[in-house]
Amino acid sequence: MKKLDWFIKLGAIFMSLSLIFYVIHYLIFSDINFIFKYVIAQLGFLFINVYLVTIILNQLMNNRAKKERLEKLSMVISAFYNDCGIDLIKLLNVFCTSDTEWKRHLIVAGRWTEEDFKRAKQALEEENIALDSKRGSLHGLRFLLDGKRDHLLRLLENPSVLEHERFTQIIWTVFHISDELYYRQDLTDLPENDYLHLTGDLQRSYKVLIIQWLDYMYHLKSQYPYMFSLAIRNNPFDENAHVEVM
Repeated sequence: MKKLDWFIKLGAIFMSLSLIFYVIHYLIFSDINFIFKYVIAQLGFLFINVYLVTIILNQLMNNRAKKERLEKLSMVISAFYNDCGIDLIKLLNVFCTSDTEWKRHLIVAGRWTEEDFKRAKQALEEENIALDSKRGSLHGLRFLLDGKRDHLLRLLENPSVLEHERFTQIIWTVFHISDELYYRQDLTDLPENDYLHLTGDLQRSYKVLIIQWLDYMYHLKSQYPYMFSLAIRNNPFDENAHVEVM
């Protein structure tokens, strides 16, 4: 209500100033016809002006602002995978019980095009990936996530992260896994139902983590080729990958 009152007062001030200058013009030149024709002409141009400034210019500024937000978000996602995401995927790979044939779609190469990334993403989305919480090291997973909690919290404090639904989902699912493991004192001999519960948590995070990783790899390929080269050499799905350039 206060904001509306402020707009009304501002409008009244501008209208009053405009009227004052028209009165001054009339007192000096005594030409009411010119004032009338000028006001009509300006009113006619007003609609064009509103269209140019309010719609076109505003849209251009919004597009630029959106592009800048996406670029900042891409940097945040890149920092997540470099600091935590790649290691997390490598640990979760051990829990996977599905046929490893689907992983061959994720052996990203330098010659990949946008279509290659789309095919890999589609193949992954159609794959029914199963994990087993008894198969890998829950202790190792807890150790990794405990050391990354501060980083994950800082990510959630970033307002641009909340604009990306899938990445926000990843952060929350990873946080949930961290909490589940943190509150269990002994991870070596859990009840069977508890293992099943943890399996569901791991599966919920694993697939979206990989899908977002593919988008991250495509962004590096198109925008930062030198970073893409390192990402290929650190591919968590390529058993033959090595960071050293051979």
